[in-house]
Amino acid sequence: MASVCGMTIENFANNFVCDLVAYEPGKPIEETARELGLDPASIVKVASNENPLGPAPMALDAIRGAAEQMHIYPDGGGYKLRTALAAKNDLNFENVILGNGSNEIIELLCHSFLNKNAALIAAEHAFVVYKLMATLFGANYVEVPDPNFVHDLDAMAAAVTDETRLLFIANPNNPTGTIVDEETIDRFMAKVPDHVVVVFDEAYHEFLTNAPDTLKYVREGRNVIVLRTFSKAYGLAGLRIGYGLGSPQVVNILQKARQPFNTNEVAQRAALASLDDVDHVNATVENNAKGLAFYEVAFQEMGLEYVPSVANFILVNVRGGDYVFAEMLKQGVIVRAMRGYKLPDWVRISIGTEKENDRCLSVLKGVLSSKGSV
Repeated sequence: MASVCGMTIENFANNFVCDLVAYEPGKPIEETARELGLDPASIVKVASNENPLGPAPMALDAIRGAAEQMHIYPDGGGYKLRTALAAKNDLNFENVILGNGSNEIIELLCHSFLNKNAALIAAEHAFVVYKLMATLFGANYVEVPDPNFVHDLDAMAAAVTDETRLLFIANPNNPTGTIVDEETIDRFMAKVPDHVVVVFDEAYHEFLTNAPDTLKYVREGRNVIVLRTFSKAYGLAGLRIGYGLGSPQVVNILQKARQPFNTNEVAQRAALASLDDVDHVNATVENNAKGLAFYEVAFQEMGLEYVPSVANFILVNVRGGDYVFAEMLKQGVIVRAMRGYKLPDWVRISIGTEKENDRCLSVLKGVLSSKGSV
């Protein structure tokens, strides 16, 4: 059948969707290998903040054990995992919601609280998905400047209006790796009105040595939800399993918005087993600390501007992020260019193993030397 008046299907889609620039994750290893004719085993990917040590060994055992029961639907309520997470965080079962990655919970929040009359507040250099979600739901996206790449919570509080429904604090923040301390958060929370849901996005929580206590607001029954994930420190990014810890009233609303069986059986079992694999998390955190120190020393010696990070990545000014990304890619090292975050001169480098870090730095030095930047 011919299209109406010669129009294409794009003419009938929502304009705010068609005008969006789709989120682009870090370039996959297999895709890079195909495009450049490289051996996948020779490629170093330090672009997506993944765990270079891989999944927790206990998680791998749980995955193998689950394989023969894949014909059965998962527990839609996630009873075992939610119970374990509640106990681990001194909360109740009703305080916990599971997500297909913590990203899904971001979407559920937007489903539940955003519309064309609502607003979402986030920092200028915060996770780009916040803006994508606000746009998809027709809401007003309020972007607050973050001097020195740190959330300005006083300015964010001042930006709250009667239309504000969601306010995101990524702590530590991606892609800057910066953190807001507990005293600043407390001062901010004293100002937040009850019609605003404050979202503490804590995907990198396990890497912190002195993490701010945001769960106290959950225990107080505030309109707060804390997002965490098994993708980073636990090494389960490929299984897409995250969770939210929130007040019962917020979690109950989100439960109504989620899809049935939104987290699969393998992911639930692997996540549950990972909670007990303390040795793996400790090894991951130790490797990360060494990697951060390695890059900081190197960047200081190279005279490169960087942002001190408490997460599992580091942001560095290479005076041309797209160029450096493309040239490093040719040599089989994948970093993340930051133009999408309004930082065209910068790249973000995830912390790898010692061998991967050495290779990444060597290639970076070569690219910058040929470019005349070092």
